[in-house]
Amino acid sequence: MNDFFGPLWNALPEPLRLQLEGYATGFWAILPQLILSVLFLLFVWAVIRAVRWLLPRTLRRARMRRALIDVIMMLITVGLWLFGVLIAVTIAFPTITPGKALTALGVGGVAIGFAFKDVFENFLAGVLLLIREPFSIDDYIDCEDIEGQVEEITIRDTHVRQTDGQLVVAPNAMFFKNPVTIRTARDVRRTTIICGVAYGEDVDKAREIIAKAVRGVDAVRDDVRDVEIFAQEFADSAINFEVTWWTGSRPIDIRSSRDKVVAAVKRALDDAGVEIPFPYRTMTFAEPLTLRHEDDSGQQPAG
Repeated sequence: MNDFFGPLWNALPEPLRLQLEGYATGFWAILPQLILSVLFLLFVWAVIRAVRWLLPRTLRRARMRRALIDVIMMLITVGLWLFGVLIAVTIAFPTITPGKALTALGVGGVAIGFAFKDVFENFLAGVLLLIREPFSIDDYIDCEDIEGQVEEITIRDTHVRQTDGQLVVAPNAMFFKNPVTIRTARDVRRTTIICGVAYGEDVDKAREIIAKAVRGVDAVRDDVRDVEIFAQEFADSAINFEVTWWTGSRPIDIRSSRDKVVAAVKRALDDAGVEIPFPYRTMTFAEPLTLRHEDDSGQQPAG
């Protein structure tokens, strides 16, 4: 082996050989310290594994929210790794003090922060969303043309399943910086339809018929708040009523209750003989019209 590398080593320029010899000498000099730093990192890894196994069980017994547990575990894990790497560097290179390492880490952190601004923005927004929890898993939300059910909230993004089945993965910063409508913040939600009756009908009688029909629908939660019916306007062909009731807050609850209420109101008005008018149109002309009719032979009479 020496016969092979000897001539090659002697062929190298002397400055390069001296530099490589210095590298080799320095490596063997700090090898014990490198081994100690690696062993210390293995110890830190073991501590983190133990913490990740023990702490979540303790927090769950304390009935802490799952999202908050995830945030706490993430912050503890990141903190322990940063502490471990900092100590390992000072063990491997004694000339690097903790103060110098923190200074280098701070300067590098600023540079990394500028380079990954959007990533850190979404990360921090995710942490705040998980801590504050303005909405949770299975909630129906609406934000920036995204409407659907929340399936998962991670540190970086939120998964929303739209009512048509499509999955939208949106950055957390969008939900943190923009208004979010939480449609299932309560178990019930108000919904409204417009119902018109003919001008010839009795308004009070029509209101009573509509109210009784709506209260009879099983999807209407009149135990929460009573049905509200107001005569709204004089429309072109009818007097319009605003019919309002409370039902479940999910989108399927809203659609189902509207379907049942419309059918019940139509049936009740028909049974009572109350007319739901078609649109009427009255046509006027600036000049009188001459009416013509055909005789029995199919010919139009003269004049």
